[in-house]
Amino acid sequence: MVSAHERPELPAWTVEILRCPVTGAVLEPQQGPQGEPELVSTAAEQRIAYPVRDGVPVLLADQGRRID
Repeated sequence: MVSAHERPELPAWTVEILRCPVTGAVLEPQQGPQGEPELVSTAAEQRIAYPVRDGVPVLLADQGRRID
């Protein structure tokens, strides 16, 4: 298992162009509940967190985790 410190970070230019596939909102890099990297939608009405696996954002609606 790879620790959180060994995971590759997403380049800034990548984060700047990615958008939430559900709301179209900007995504912000954050850490998930277990310290895993994720991209979180900034939409006020639907906050959704998408996993980043091995440095690759998984922007599939069914892979997103709703944040209340």
